[in-house]
Amino acid sequence: MSLASLLRRLARPGLVTAALAAGALALSTTTAGAAPALTQISTDPYTNSTSQHATEVEPDTFSYGSTIVSAFQVGRFNDGGSSNVGFSTSTDGGTTWTKGFLPGITTQAGGTFQRVSDPAVAYDAKHNTWLISTIPITSSVTVPEVFTSRSTDGGLTWSNPVITATGSSLDKNWIVCDNTATSAFYGNCYTEYDNNGDGDRLKMTTSSDGGATWGTSKNTGNNATGLGGQPVVQPNGTVIVPASNASETSILSFRSTNGGSTWTSTTTIATVSTFTVRGSLRSGPLPSAEIDAAGKVYVVWQDCRFRASGGSCTSNDIVMATTTNGTTWSSVTRIPIDATTSTVDHFIPGLAVDPATSGTTAHLALAYYYHPVANCTAATCQLDVGYVSSTNGGSTWTTSTQLAGPMTHSWLASTTQGTMVGDYISTSFSGGTAHPVFAVASAPSGTVFNEAMYTPTSGLTAAAGTATVTTATARDNAFSAHLAAIAYLQWLANGGTGGGEDSP
Repeated sequence: MSLASLLRRLARPGLVTAALAAGALALSTTTAGAAPALTQISTDPYTNSTSQHATEVEPDTFSYGSTIVSAFQVGRFNDGGSSNVGFSTSTDGGTTWTKGFLPGITTQAGGTFQRVSDPAVAYDAKHNTWLISTIPITSSVTVPEVFTSRSTDGGLTWSNPVITATGSSLDKNWIVCDNTATSAFYGNCYTEYDNNGDGDRLKMTTSSDGGATWGTSKNTGNNATGLGGQPVVQPNGTVIVPASNASETSILSFRSTNGGSTWTSTTTIATVSTFTVRGSLRSGPLPSAEIDAAGKVYVVWQDCRFRASGGSCTSNDIVMATTTNGTTWSSVTRIPIDATTSTVDHFIPGLAVDPATSGTTAHLALAYYYHPVANCTAATCQLDVGYVSSTNGGSTWTTSTQLAGPMTHSWLASTTQGTMVGDYISTSFSGGTAHPVFAVASAPSGTVFNEAMYTPTSGLTAAAGTATVTTATARDNAFSAHLAAIAYLQWLANGGTGGGEDSP
């Protein structure tokens, strides 16, 4: 049977075409609270003609005590990577910020690489060392290494990078450290990445000396492929790594119980079905993972299983699954930001869990981007940033607050995969309040963009909301699996290549 025939048999009439058709405009049901004041924490200083200025995209954050460190791409290239990675550090719980740029990676800052991408932040409490993991990129857009930059003065100055892993086409690294003093693996740090040249083979490597040296990279027990694996560490030292599969049609998980000596085979958390974000905005269902004080893991991603209408998806929600052991996961629940009858499309989530809370009183904070009207075009889409929170482990949520926007897509850096604010954003708790960091853009000045990193001037509280989550039914899950199968076959038809962040 031909691929075209198989797709026709899988797709009910109108399933794919209806999802692409423009829908009737309707009012958003988002109940936006008063927008908080924002503080710009960095700006692109570079002027090289090979990338786009002034642009900053794709932030990650991590907090420990009163210190918050954010890292992000600066000066985005159209076909992958950026002129450098910037950082902005607060040592007083988000009140003031110190900005700078990593040394020794790109030619913009004393290094030899033309570009760098995929910043991710961690802290190693045992060695009192902050870490930023990055992917350096050559002028021919090849990715031969994973780097780690280190700071021993609270994230204010950074070393030249050390080599974490080598290969030929590496992608989407994440990093975490074991910060529980009673753990047998206290002080271990773990970097995840994938080998895009090997079908996005998932890889893990471990350091036990504050990120100065790294061990041999290891596969999962079943040599799984995927991308965007975001490791978290339980208090007992177990490392749990939620990730997307290579075609981004399911969310996987694997773990290590022996300090990274070996890694298990992957299990499937859930299939993924997504509504294609309109206006050619770059966006995909990569997971955002966090952990509470007791070791419960929360994973969120964008998904349209709750928005089936006439046999097709109409927009994305942010959905969540949880686990206490990394092998048995809860059913998928829908975070109730808007009614399923609304026109709002939600995507690119950045989840935080207050590390001082757990269980039924865990505080959760979620920042995300959204289009008030899902079926828009590049000319008509209005891009906003939203925020919701929970104080009961995600059982109920607050009404949404608009943090930024509206933004026009033409104000954003362009890439070969669409205009860009980031494949991910991030939120971290410090001192009991949440601090999301995200890209905000305004109208360019001629050919110069105005897209930079922002955070709320004051931390955002997590509140006791009343909007109740919805759990996926068998029908929802069957619909999701159906769309995932179609997406997988379409991925195969496109060559089955990895869909990594910097795939040319």
